[in-house]
Amino acid sequence: MSAALELAHEIPQRALCTAAGISRSTLRRRLNGTPERLPSVISRRRSRRALSEHEQAEVLAVLHGERFADRAPATIHATLLDEGIYLCSVSTMYRLLRANAEVRERRRIARHPEYRKPELVATGPRQVFSWDITKLRGPHPGEWFSLLVMLDIFSRFVVGWMLVHRANAELARHFIAQTLEREGIQPGHAIVHADRGAEMTAQPVCALMDKLGVVRSHSRPHVSDDNPFSESQFRTLKYHPEFPDRFGSFEHGHDFVGEFMTWYNNEHRHSGIAMLTPAMVHHGQADRVLAARHDVMLAAYRAKPERFIGGSPKRIVLPPAVWINPPAHDGVAV
Repeated sequence: MSAALELAHEIPQRALCTAAGISRSTLRRRLNGTPERLPSVISRRRSRRALSEHEQAEVLAVLHGERFADRAPATIHATLLDEGIYLCSVSTMYRLLRANAEVRERRRIARHPEYRKPELVATGPRQVFSWDITKLRGPHPGEWFSLLVMLDIFSRFVVGWMLVHRANAELARHFIAQTLEREGIQPGHAIVHADRGAEMTAQPVCALMDKLGVVRSHSRPHVSDDNPFSESQFRTLKYHPEFPDRFGSFEHGHDFVGEFMTWYNNEHRHSGIAMLTPAMVHHGQADRVLAARHDVMLAAYRAKPERFIGGSPKRIVLPPAVWINPPAHDGVAV
């Protein structure tokens, strides 16, 4: 600084300050004889309106008490006023909470866990089953029947269904037990996937799954895409040309569902399984049927090859694996 003062009358101040690394205002103060301001600690005078330490402790005790622990300061302030009590202003309550790093959500609210996205794969029948419940409109306003359906996601075959007046956990347990037994599922050899409905997560159903050695899988809450095969099957049911607006009786509904499931399993050609029926895939007939179809195509090609612009027809095969939520690599699902 002393060297800068000596050169101040010979060198432009801007260049001098840049070279010396000081501000121009500092240089001018020193040239004018104004002493450099030194940092100092100035004690603030305590306001006469400030709460004493005892009063602050009293307010914090009220804010932390069980009665008001989950309420906002404005609510606490109003409640105390209704009881003829004034401790301090709302802003002072916030100031005390802020000093204690407590300005945050004070209410006791539900903390929901992060649900993991289910990633399930089936490379053949009887590996992964999906089940769900849908409502069918009964004969009277407000009357509904519950339809429980379980299907194999690889073959799309409906392995079991049950129509009841009202679904509950015990009926669901009985339905699952019968269906898995009929399919001959051995412990540890299958996964049963469902959403998080009351019947799906009920203790009797979960206990049965554990007893049978079946792996339980559940959709994330409010994510219908986690159970796409059951949703698709219900859509096929309800968009069937003969599906009525409402069923005339429980027996009517039962007969209709029985006929539909027979048609769905044995006659419905499904685009996701090479236009085969679910029964063909589920019972191991897919390769034979696809080979026979290919022979027909080859014969047609040999007879009139000019009609096949793409050349010799290629054999159609089943997808090697069926996924619920395939894992993504670099943002691309595989």
